[in-house]
Amino acid sequence: MKVFLIAGARPNFMKIAPIYRESRKHDVDCKIVHTGQHYDYEMSQAFFDDLEIPEPDHFLDAGSGSHAVQTARIMTAFEKVCEKDRPDLVMVVGDVNSTLACSIVAKKLWIDVAHVEAGLRSHDMKMPEEINRMVTDSISDLFFVTEQSGVDNLLKEGKPRDRIHFVGHVMIDNLFYQVNRLEQGMKVQPAVQELKQKYGEYGFMTLHRPSNVDSRENLMTIFEALEEISRELPLIFPMHPRTKKMIERHGLELPENVVALDPLGFRDALYLWKDAVVVLTDSGGLQEETTALGVPCITIRENTERPITVELGTNILAGCSRKGILDAYGAQRSCRTEGRIPPKWDGRASERIWQTILK
Repeated sequence: MKVFLIAGARPNFMKIAPIYRESRKHDVDCKIVHTGQHYDYEMSQAFFDDLEIPEPDHFLDAGSGSHAVQTARIMTAFEKVCEKDRPDLVMVVGDVNSTLACSIVAKKLWIDVAHVEAGLRSHDMKMPEEINRMVTDSISDLFFVTEQSGVDNLLKEGKPRDRIHFVGHVMIDNLFYQVNRLEQGMKVQPAVQELKQKYGEYGFMTLHRPSNVDSRENLMTIFEALEEISRELPLIFPMHPRTKKMIERHGLELPENVVALDPLGFRDALYLWKDAVVVLTDSGGLQEETTALGVPCITIRENTERPITVELGTNILAGCSRKGILDAYGAQRSCRTEGRIPPKWDGRASERIWQTILK
């Protein structure tokens, strides 16, 4: 059996890594297809190195562009790959443009599609990811779900129950694997170690969503909150290239006690945020990972497609206003959130995925 495993953007790499590693235990030809949706060394190649997965079997070199341009480039290139090296199954993860593009191509070539992280919904159609999620789920053949809300959403949308599989979360598989590697003495960059020793107590933050960084007004509002927080707690900020570009374009400066870094590999970032006092983020993945390790998290968004991180986990949905962010920070500081680990977030999701496929 030949399976194409699709990776396009930074979060995808964390998700495909445990699936690929688990595939090695079975009689399956699992090939990695890297669409090149995000591609520079810091954002892509370092992740392949960190996550201990091989160079991709196919690299589509899609590059950046508008949603339409990027999606079209991926579709055109992926169609050629499928026609030349036809798989039995295309497995897509998450909700980026690569997820959507490769799903459409596969279905039009009569190739089955499995969607990992299916069924998540923010109910915010202004989010490009929401459109990607909904369209991908509308044509997928197998749905691998991370939390009960995903099952409920797919059933409401009329998906067959026997195609929906609540397996847990591959992102958490990778997280536990990487935590174990750090505990075994896996090295991180000396500069990252020095930073942790220097500050001792710190917050960790990421910010990259267009709704937060593309608008000067929105970004200024967030920075006002960060400035106040950083007076009490220094914030370590690995900066996404998009965010850096928009800060420069808007003519803004980071608050004084926000420590800007170049993008970090997964293991270096984990080494910092796992011991942070609080994580501030607009990332979907970090909402889940902080919940799994019990780290207080503040999500700088108006909604989340991962409600279980708020219902059971350590996540507070703050919105994007100065008051909302500061209120969430005050709540996390005054009474450290005691979260529970959601069902099946036990590091065995990839195992369940392959058991289901190979049936």
